[in-house]
Amino acid sequence: MRVGVIAASLGLSIAQQIPPATAQRPHSHPAALTVAVTARAIQPGEVVRLDIAGPRLVTGLTVRAFDKRIAAARLGENDWLALVGIDLGVAPGEYPVTIDATLDDGSQAGHVETLMVAAKEFATRQLRVSPQFVNPPPSVQHRIDRERRQLGTLFREIGPEPRWTGSFLRPIEVSVVSGFGVRSVYNGEPRAPHTGADFASPSGTPVLAPGGGRVVLAEPLYFTGRTVMIDHGVGLVSLLAHLSRIDVRVGTDVVAGARIGLVGATGRATGPHLHWTVRLQGARVDPLSVIAALQGPRN
Repeated sequence: MRVGVIAASLGLSIAQQIPPATAQRPHSHPAALTVAVTARAIQPGEVVRLDIAGPRLVTGLTVRAFDKRIAAARLGENDWLALVGIDLGVAPGEYPVTIDATLDDGSQAGHVETLMVAAKEFATRQLRVSPQFVNPPPSVQHRIDRERRQLGTLFREIGPEPRWTGSFLRPIEVSVVSGFGVRSVYNGEPRAPHTGADFASPSGTPVLAPGGGRVVLAEPLYFTGRTVMIDHGVGLVSLLAHLSRIDVRVGTDVVAGARIGLVGATGRATGPHLHWTVRLQGARVDPLSVIAALQGPRN
């Protein structure tokens, strides 16, 4: 089976690109797994949700996509959830998602879902800023390298079960001012694409946890200032940056909507705003795509 894809068109909203009827549809095959696929779009930076059920009780499930194993979690007696992240750097083409299940009688069941990843164009912005925001001084390079390794380790953590229930939400209810994947050119020097979403808001605005999870980092970092990271489980991790104040501690469990800090301009920020980054089992994905994929309750 293949997921229907409507390629992105300039000037069209996501809702226009993929009507609800094609964004979610069940796939089934006699004596095989039933897989419902939900996606805002099948493009780089997007999240694909797979709701999986077997012809009888599934006791074990293995999902593979993009050359890696994808964590899957049992939701009910015979219902499983897997989230597949299409990394920002994935080239257009066909990519199989292979699902293998062990049933309670010892038999096997399987399903292959082909993701037709369409190309996506990201905007480029030209910015003139103080030189201090372009190239860090050599004296802080050791700190930058240490913090990069620290974040890399936390982003690769894959908990066995989801830590959230229900839907995800925006950490602050304002519009995005710098979207995911935007290519920035600072003072004529190209930089790596933006791998998060920025929300402009006055300093002191409460920042909410976008979903349930456990706080795994709550400290100031060089680039992102006062930063909070939340492990939502099954490889889904949020980073919320540039806070003026942190209101949670490492090891704290939070629910969606709990205050984790206040908007600020700490770190390498030119003004008060919230930066929200999400990694899904290492894949760089748009935080707003996570919200779209996890709409509705998780039972």
